[in-house]
Amino acid sequence: MGPKRFILSCMFMVFLTACSKPPVSNTGMPKFKIDQQLFPYQSRYITLDNGEKIHYVDEGKGPTILLLHGNPAWSFLYRNIIAALKDDFRLIAPDYPGFGLSSASKNYTFTAIEHAQAVSEFVQKLDLKDIGIMMQDWGGPIGFYVALQNQQRVSRFIIGNTWAWPLERRGHKTFSTLMGGWIGQFGAWCCNGVVRFFMNKGVVNKLGDKVLAMYLAPFKEGYRRTATHVFPAQLRDAEKFLSNIYMQLDTLSDRPVLFVWGMQDFAFQKPELSRFESIFQKHQTVLLENAGHFIQEDAPGNIADAIRKFY
Repeated sequence: MGPKRFILSCMFMVFLTACSKPPVSNTGMPKFKIDQQLFPYQSRYITLDNGEKIHYVDEGKGPTILLLHGNPAWSFLYRNIIAALKDDFRLIAPDYPGFGLSSASKNYTFTAIEHAQAVSEFVQKLDLKDIGIMMQDWGGPIGFYVALQNQQRVSRFIIGNTWAWPLERRGHKTFSTLMGGWIGQFGAWCCNGVVRFFMNKGVVNKLGDKVLAMYLAPFKEGYRRTATHVFPAQLRDAEKFLSNIYMQLDTLSDRPVLFVWGMQDFAFQKPELSRFESIFQKHQTVLLENAGHFIQEDAPGNIADAIRKFY
């Protein structure tokens, strides 16, 4: 069998598997060694009512900022912002179930609503108050859900490249179909492809080998990669979740907002920023000219400076 035929056969088998079986649940505790030089923070855990064991870091003292990651990142994404702000702020960064060092319960399917409910319960169990939420990528819809469910606890937003409504642009829909379909499943299964794609395409400044290794580590085992390709599918499949958020977004529009927006993002660009600016009148905008999708990697110093001024 030639190499092309072999690859096509493998892809076809993955396609058949994806069509015939439900996603494999990412249960059990992830096991990988954190690079303490890159992420020198104490790991903390809290167990939710449904059995998810949430890993998070809680550093510093001062006004509380909840740091929410997207796909396929984890709390590691915020390491440089935590380092820059921990002398003046309390910074809390959780990992969603199935991401980073958080486990998922047996029936967890890694949908956006499940992640949002998990973070909302996390906020309530820690009894967080007067929170500023920093959000980017899927952290946006998840963060807004948390704010809508806990309006008395949330006082302001720091919004990076994200969105909060059903998909409208053709490019987003195409991306969801490809990366959230059997092509994304095959890429995740064969070579941790979703993580490799995002962490290459999503930054202006190429990640070093040690940093990339920390993003790949939670998904070292193939069966743990389901979460990474469910999120792209959710761009399309979570339309009801996104619609409900968008319909209620005006109830949060009185909150002060800081926009920190990467201008070289392949995903969320000026149209999304302009829509947000029209909703949140009390806003400040900082354009990050040399930052891509993962602004936390490309411009942590600029973001930290903007947050200090914002507060």
